[in-house]
Amino acid sequence: MKASRAFDESRGVKFSTYAVPVILGEIKRLFRDGGAIRVSRGVRELSLKLARCRETFMTENGREPTIKELSALSQRSEQAVAEALAASQPIVSLTVFDEDGAEEADVPVPSSEDRIIELMTLKNALDMLEQKDKQLIYLRYFRSKTQTETALALGMTQVQVSRREKKLLALMREKCAV
Repeated sequence: MKASRAFDESRGVKFSTYAVPVILGEIKRLFRDGGAIRVSRGVRELSLKLARCRETFMTENGREPTIKELSALSQRSEQAVAEALAASQPIVSLTVFDEDGAEEADVPVPSSEDRIIELMTLKNALDMLEQKDKQLIYLRYFRSKTQTETALALGMTQVQVSRREKKLLALMREKCAV
């Protein structure tokens, strides 16, 4: 577009002679300036700060932080955190060349059948458990409660929850593998 807007026929050169260097220059500028998507300096700086907060959090807690937790750590809004995290993700091309050199746009999508089978298998494994065991798994994996919080809710100790959870997961894996 830049080449077509700035082209001057009166100079006596072909459009292609003028356009090729302009297009190449724009492509070089694009790579020099950091990629296909322009991200503001503030968003890039927040992204770097969030990476440090994430590493610290993971070291201290042994898990990935949520956006809410990163928001609190960085003292920024959840929306700003989500935007910065999205901006720091690598760009994925939708254009793929097959063996014949033909272009395809292919976005991998998980199979819905696989997801349904996984959910049915999980439901069957959960149905085999006693009510208190179902509650333990529900609190830990569907409500993201800590072992201590789960212990308080179920009238157990954290150690009991830890041991029971380990046994239940092994049992569920065994039943699902059959």
